[in-house]
Amino acid sequence: MPRLTFLGAAGVVSGSRHLVEAEGRRVLVDCGLFQGEKHLRERNWDRFLVRPDSIDAVVLTHGHIDHSGYLPRLAREGFTGPIYTSPATVDLLGLLLYDSAKCQAEDAFYANRKGYSRHKPALPLYEERDVDRVLRLVRAVPREEWFGPAEGVRCRFHEAGHMLGSSFIEMEAARQGNGPPVRIVFSGDVGRFDAPLYKDPISPPACDYLVCESTYGDRDHTPSRPLDELEEVTNEAIHRGGMMLVASFAIGRCQQLVYLLRTLMAAGRVPQMPIWVDSPMAVDAMAVFRKHGGEHDFSEAKMQGVAESLASPFVHLAKTPEESKAINAHQGAGIVIASSGMMNGGRILHHLARRLPDPKTTVLVAGYQAKGTRGRTLVDGAEFLRIHGRDIPVRAVVQRVDALSGHADRHEIDRWLGSLPAPRRTFLVHGEPPAANGMAEFLKARRGWDVHVPSIGEAVDLD
Repeated sequence: MPRLTFLGAAGVVSGSRHLVEAEGRRVLVDCGLFQGEKHLRERNWDRFLVRPDSIDAVVLTHGHIDHSGYLPRLAREGFTGPIYTSPATVDLLGLLLYDSAKCQAEDAFYANRKGYSRHKPALPLYEERDVDRVLRLVRAVPREEWFGPAEGVRCRFHEAGHMLGSSFIEMEAARQGNGPPVRIVFSGDVGRFDAPLYKDPISPPACDYLVCESTYGDRDHTPSRPLDELEEVTNEAIHRGGMMLVASFAIGRCQQLVYLLRTLMAAGRVPQMPIWVDSPMAVDAMAVFRKHGGEHDFSEAKMQGVAESLASPFVHLAKTPEESKAINAHQGAGIVIASSGMMNGGRILHHLARRLPDPKTTVLVAGYQAKGTRGRTLVDGAEFLRIHGRDIPVRAVVQRVDALSGHADRHEIDRWLGSLPAPRRTFLVHGEPPAANGMAEFLKARRGWDVHVPSIGEAVDLD
């Protein structure tokens, strides 16, 4: 009988890795990095729980690093099979993985220079040549088209609404004998309904087993409209007279923000002002987003009666270090969108170090902040933020825009499930324990389902 083993994202948000075994074949659904607190990041160095060269294929829901970022290490340790994902994700994957390799190298260099690593010398988890190897294995498959990643397993992708290219996976795994296959749905990351720039997630088909994310499973997002909320925060930042710094994921959130801010400016709801996209990866991603324009939903711009746009004379793309440093000369109102989204690295740190002590500065938090990240520390009210070995005083105003969260809350997950008949069992993953347990109680009470929160390494026979 098919077997499902949870190799990551069980009891934690990151490190999505789910292994399906059927008829002697192994298919890995997602292959992400663990992120957040140190004890989680150190899991990336643990021996993979199955031999990488024994995995026949990987099926990837989307490109975010907590779902894809371990792929180069997997290949480095012997994986040589195909990696299947959507066409847009194929175009984004190289940007994400090369950036991750660069970050690995920078972290190792810094650790060796400062001497704080327990490894002598500190080494990167993987290098650019490992990314080269992985990208040669990637295969594009359009949504709604069945494909066979391995003998005895077939899959197809469906719109998940989380970011460009994101999908949930419908899988059929053969049983021994002539019985019908076991049907499994892997949610990946489920996006929000009516989210700017992205289409709504479609409801999943009937299945025997559901593996569902639970990032916000114990709460509901505050009711709001993204344009209205962003308009209010931006005008308040302008009134203060300083810069608005937005820590953003370079792919997905950044493009949403540019689209919404340009819509507000074009409609006259926010004054025209410069916007800097300060991230080489985000700059490159803008071209990928324009290439896949048919996947976007421009409803907000249409309702405002303006032309949809991801660029304009007011949007400056800072790709080189010199272009990034030049932003420091700007005085007065302006908006900087820089990575990383949880403030654990990237160019946002330089802007924060310079402008956090200024009470005219606004820091906009527009996404999930995992425990142990600088973003979470800032949201929790820290008076100082440690950046590059210095404690920077926090005098800036910190604001949140929950309307831009990329993950569905518990009622939106319920809406996504729609009229889905009860699976034989539902497994909740990709959530911290309070969120996963809260979602479990919610589904039990609302739908009467059999729900289980697995732990990492747990294996289940799908009979």
